[in-house]
Amino acid sequence: MISAGDFKNGITLEIDGNVCQIVEFQHVKPGKGAAFVRTKYKNIITGSVVEKSFRPTEKFPAARIERVDMQYLYQDGDLYYFMNTETYDQVGLTKDQVGDSLKFVKDNEMVKVCSHNGEVFAIEPPLFVELEVIETEPGFAGNTAQGATKPATVETGAQVQVPLFVNQGDKLKIDTRTGEYLSRV
Repeated sequence: MISAGDFKNGITLEIDGNVCQIVEFQHVKPGKGAAFVRTKYKNIITGSVVEKSFRPTEKFPAARIERVDMQYLYQDGDLYYFMNTETYDQVGLTKDQVGDSLKFVKDNEMVKVCSHNGEVFAIEPPLFVELEVIETEPGFAGNTAQGATKPATVETGAQVQVPLFVNQGDKLKIDTRTGEYLSRV
């Protein structure tokens, strides 16, 4: 059990039967009245963010989140297949369970499959990936004063904004959390 007085950013717990992660918290001691903890937490399953205040003595059960390294195999219709590389067990997940998390992941790459009580709620791709540009407009030097970008389609089909000097066939390093171009490889 975790008391509200012990909240820290990033801890996962069960609030009102929902699995939630603390995004932000603040201990407040008003001049008059009892202290309280102002909290902003995110429901991990639905993604909704809630702001709520708790008494520091309120207790909540810790949620056990299991993160398993799995290899993304392929997509078949609305199902995405993953394999545990230690046990060779395969899991098929629906488009709703996967969401938008695979837009920078190629076949046979490793991802983390996150579950709570055996129910998968998220896929965590690697933080950085290297992908090849399959389509982009040619950029011309001298078009702009500074920092201009153009759209490029990478081999997974995702669109990324890249600098004008990037050409078709270049390999890029991309941050999967933000979808930003980092550098050429």
